[in-house]
Amino acid sequence: MSIGELAARFGVAPHVLRHWESADLLQPAARVNGRRRYQQEHVARVAMIVRGKEAGFSLRQLAEMFATPEPQHRRELLQEHHARLVKRIALTEAAKELIEHVLNCPAEDFIQCPEFQRLVEAVERRVPFPPT
Repeated sequence: MSIGELAARFGVAPHVLRHWESADLLQPAARVNGRRRYQQEHVARVAMIVRGKEAGFSLRQLAEMFATPEPQHRRELLQEHHARLVKRIALTEAAKELIEHVLNCPAEDFIQCPEFQRLVEAVERRVPFPPT
């Protein structure tokens, strides 16, 4: 498939795939008549890059993971990132809880609401999910 076809499958611009090639994330495709032609293995790699970026990996982190020949090292890199991701999800859930409370707060001024104050105190303590 062409670079445009591969890019369209993932909703990215063709220049993004070229950038990923220059960053050693994606192996250059074989050229046919001077044009890049991608195979199924490229589809899988682009899928891993897209999902990795969605999970918060930097291009450098992805390149490191792809470059290591040791499966155990790849697993360790993923475990470290997983721990950071779990923490970020917990903090995002806590932020969502605070916002949802504000949006649904029955108090005339949510800042004076005892439940809002409890949620704010949890932020001060860096507690992702305050006990009720």
